[in-house]
Amino acid sequence: MENIICMKWGTKFGPEYVNRLASMVRRHISRPYRMICFTENPNGIDSSVEIQPLPPMDLDPSLPERGWRKLTVFQKNLAGLEGPTLFLDLDIVILGPLDDFFDVPGKFRIINDWNLNNFIGNSSVFRFEAGQTPEVLQYYLEHTAEIYAAHRNEQAYLSWWMKEHGLLEYWDEAWCKSFKRHCLRTFPMGYFLPPRHPGPETRVLVFHGKPNPADIVGGWHSSNFLRAASAPDWFLEEWEKCE
Repeated sequence: MENIICMKWGTKFGPEYVNRLASMVRRHISRPYRMICFTENPNGIDSSVEIQPLPPMDLDPSLPERGWRKLTVFQKNLAGLEGPTLFLDLDIVILGPLDDFFDVPGKFRIINDWNLNNFIGNSSVFRFEAGQTPEVLQYYLEHTAEIYAAHRNEQAYLSWWMKEHGLLEYWDEAWCKSFKRHCLRTFPMGYFLPPRHPGPETRVLVFHGKPNPADIVGGWHSSNFLRAASAPDWFLEEWEKCE
């Protein structure tokens, strides 16, 4: 049985994001799996999703939210999980089969971030061996100030740690695409045409920063001329199946 996990904390995302993710996972995997949401507030989450307590982490509330809480999934005993475990962010849209994410070899795989010309990964989709690298979290806890000075966010630190230990590998670049980089059209075409499809091999569409998936249903624009004139049919087809 495969392990698929997500995390929900605070108020940024409501339970509907967990439920949509669970619905997309069901439609795009062909093998038995266990899906877990780690959260401090399970209200409204569908009963098909296993709820586990949000692992504790002492974070400075005065600092920006940079995803550091994700590192708690590397603890030694995480809800009794064993073996390959796929972490999915809540603000993604699944467009293709997830099975390959479990079949490709490697102890750790992550998206090769599209914005950077270095080794930093994007942790919207990553796979790790549950309980096998607790040092990721332990090193963070022992060197927090040093890590904050060297790494902007959790995914930068995580990529660095895995690279230092010879474990960093990336997904096939066709599997995970960025909505902003691969779908939004440049000015002025975004004012007239819907976002383009990211490609036939895309498994997961990542929404990093703004917009969130729900934002584009009725069209979306930003203050820097990025715009989705309307939600494309290929997006609505997947999104509406979740309702």
